[in-house]
Amino acid sequence: MDQQRLTALELMQDGPVIPVIVLNDPAHAVPMAQALVAGGVRVLEVTLRTPQGLSCIEAIARSVPEAIVGAGTVRSAGDAQACANAGARFAVSPGYTSALGRACQELRLPLLPGVATSGEIMAAQADGFNELKFFPAVQAGGSAMLKAWQGPFGDVRFCPTGGISQGNAREFLALKNVVCVGGSWLVPVEAMEQGDWSRITALAREAVALRAV
Repeated sequence: MDQQRLTALELMQDGPVIPVIVLNDPAHAVPMAQALVAGGVRVLEVTLRTPQGLSCIEAIARSVPEAIVGAGTVRSAGDAQACANAGARFAVSPGYTSALGRACQELRLPLLPGVATSGEIMAAQADGFNELKFFPAVQAGGSAMLKAWQGPFGDVRFCPTGGISQGNAREFLALKNVVCVGGSWLVPVEAMEQGDWSRITALAREAVALRAV
């Protein structure tokens, strides 16, 4: 099926929160994705932190067409290829290398590269990436760092991830260089283990409401 290819900025603009999803049980993938979509959250980052990550991406891509599923923790060209083969529509990385950027460009796979320093921002921009993930956001300087970057990097848009919660998300979303945030609080481990999909839908709806800062 030929699906519309979105830019990194369009993915970021789809909603105020991109859920960072760690799945240990492939059986949870489809109902979890359906629950998030029911709550208005379509862009889903399924990380490669577990061996089940790729199969979960594949299951969501196949069974939940309303979702825009991507891969997180993409660290190499091989990861990018595997994710694209599994049906991922975008990639998110914890850091940035030119090799990874080149691989994603060749695959026509939108990449949200992770950065934590000014030098990393410049390296990513040199390769054509202006929409970046600030990671780990809270640990690397939080909203104060993002405010400091507004001057020298006024053309960069960020998705802060790492330490973001329902409690501090608005603080980040209020910044003019932040388009969205990434967070794992939408998909609590205990909710998935208990099959409490209505709770995940409720958390998704609360996340969508964060747009009204």
